Amino acid sequence: MKPAFLQTTRTESAKTWRFRTLMNWYPMFFGTGGKILFWSGDSREVQLRLRRNVWTYNYVGTIFGGSMFAASDPFYMLMLYRILGNEYVVWDKAASIRFRKPGRTTLYAQFLLTDELIDAIRADVAQHGQTERVLPLAWVDADGTVHAQIERTVYVADKAHYEQKKQDRQSSRFSR
Repeated sequence: MKPAFLQTTRTESAKTWRFRTLMNWYPMFFGTGGKILFWSGDSREVQLRLRRNVWTYNYVGTIFGGSMFAASDPFYMLMLYRILGNEYVVWDKAASIRFRKPGRTTLYAQFLLTDELIDAIRADVAQHGQTERVLPLAWVDADGTVHAQIERTVYVADKAHYEQKKQDRQSSRFSR
């Protein structure tokens, strides 16, 4: 059962349920020990669970920090890609993690993208061709205690701008 703080007014669509189910069985994600519990139909909210088990515990019996880091890896990028559509390029660019407390019980993470953030990203890309955003995330236990804080930097660009940048880099490399 999910903790009370993961209750949401959003609903999951058949399409996002199918995507979530496939992602949970995707070997690269499955190997992290994480499980996607919910993926909203508008892709603005995703909820994860990470249990301490044979796949995720470390030498001292707590949840391996690498499991926390890896289980949270693709979500902001995937969410933005699904929201913004094919006319945008979205990449994970950087990430950092700060451990606050050892994870001895099941941990949860909730990814949220607001309409204001999406609008600001679209506006920045329209004006500059690209933008970067640092997006926060926390792994918390059922009581809401923070065990790790993660910041993920995503790069978003207009597809035409991105392709032009790529061509410029390639041509400058060959002109040397």
